[in-house]
Amino acid sequence: MEGFARDLIDFVRDHQVWAAPVVFLLAFGESLAFISLLIPAWSILIAIGALLGASDASFWPVWIAGGIGAALGDWLSYWFGFKFKDRVAEIWPLSRYPDLLPRGETFVQKWGVPSIYIGRFFGPLRATVPLAAGIFEMPHWRFQIANWISALIWSGVLLLFGDVISQIIEWIWRVV
Repeated sequence: MEGFARDLIDFVRDHQVWAAPVVFLLAFGESLAFISLLIPAWSILIAIGALLGASDASFWPVWIAGGIGAALGDWLSYWFGFKFKDRVAEIWPLSRYPDLLPRGETFVQKWGVPSIYIGRFFGPLRATVPLAAGIFEMPHWRFQIANWISALIWSGVLLLFGDVISQIIEWIWRVV
């Protein structure tokens, strides 16, 4: 996995025009319940954010692409939960992690709509909160509004975090 991440980051560094499509796909995969358990892409998104800060690439299209990818991933996860209800827990790879979905369900029942915002920033919850929201039939528009706003916030935070880290490292490098 580490080799894949390094290759992908190098690709984006060498081909900046592909930054937005790559971030879209990574954010989509990171937010899609089944894929996010297999490929945690948040660290790659932070690294791409660091590259953006150190290059001439525009932040805005990459940020929007990440937000759209994340929102569509959660939208599809919500739909799976809504459509397949409790059978979702039997689908691989969720079947390998039997405690994840009940934790997501408990979280959604306790927090409601804010769970979409909170869950976006915590790995295992990011994978299960949209599924649980669908299973419990959270009203569609409530979910979608929280989904799209939190996706844009999440994308911006990860990319900006990478940018800030790169600036701090650059500053330390100059000072030392």
